[in-house]
Amino acid sequence: MGLDEAIRKPHERLSACLAAEMAEVDKLIRTRMTSEYAPRIDEVAAHLVGAGGKRLRPLLTIAAARMCGYDGPYHVYLAATVEFIHTATLLHDDVVDESGQRRGRPTANRLWDNKSSVLVGDYLFARSFQLMVAPGNLQVLDILSNAAAVIAEGEVLQLTAARDLSTTEDIYLKVVRGKTAALFAAATEVGGVIAGMPEEQQRALHTYGDALGVSFQIVDDLLDVSGDTAKTGKNIGDDFRERKLTLPIIKTVAKAEGEERAFWARTIEKGDQREGDLEYALDLMARHGAIDDTRDEALAWANRAKEALTHLPEHEIRDMLHDLADYVVARIS
Repeated sequence: MGLDEAIRKPHERLSACLAAEMAEVDKLIRTRMTSEYAPRIDEVAAHLVGAGGKRLRPLLTIAAARMCGYDGPYHVYLAATVEFIHTATLLHDDVVDESGQRRGRPTANRLWDNKSSVLVGDYLFARSFQLMVAPGNLQVLDILSNAAAVIAEGEVLQLTAARDLSTTEDIYLKVVRGKTAALFAAATEVGGVIAGMPEEQQRALHTYGDALGVSFQIVDDLLDVSGDTAKTGKNIGDDFRERKLTLPIIKTVAKAEGEERAFWARTIEKGDQREGDLEYALDLMARHGAIDDTRDEALAWANRAKEALTHLPEHEIRDMLHDLADYVVARIS
């Protein structure tokens, strides 16, 4: 391995390795996201797709299929399916969260309106189902359609648990597994299914994606309270200001009594935040060991992802997926 390759991030190495197939995925996405009759669909979808991003979820589908020896055309369709589901959920999320920015650009609901964002999201969901039936594989259809349902369940659960101090770590995990990990798990699993891998290895791919997705979200939570703004591009404490019950906050609230409990009720449940509250919240998290405990959980999920890979064929892509799990948590080390 040369120096340039060694210093590349794992997802960049994966992208380089699978560049030809990812180009086909991008081509298919751009073809299928257009509408002959409703130009607003083209405008909104192109705005979000053009915002960039790592395209990690479709990359996982292509990687899994290639690692498992698949040489047909349908992993490209499934990767585009995964990206359409993801993009549709982003459009809906921004409406629900009343977001104004994503990846440093105005959100679609800000540039157009909520109705356009919701309806274009619905259109992309419909397109995803058209793509996922292309291989004619009922198991693939079952996995991806189930993932779409689980994502919606996770969104609704998060809505009902939002700003409720009785929210437990179990509920948090269900939300994360729905909103984030379900699509990671489906993305990797369908790559093995389309390649005709044995059931044990299909389960291993599902476990890898699920664990990677959970670790990914926990790390995001942790970076919000202990990250380097210069490196992450995010402000410390945004989740606190938005009154989100992330894992470090849930862990801290669970140990709170008296004045501390009243503090969390005022700032999270009632939204009455004052100068100095963020600093006090961060101090409570550190004092109760919530930051260290959250870091340990992120590492444990990353290790679970890496262990799942041991059940899969030896391959250079398997090594990159192993490194990807390490990279996810390296951001907090």
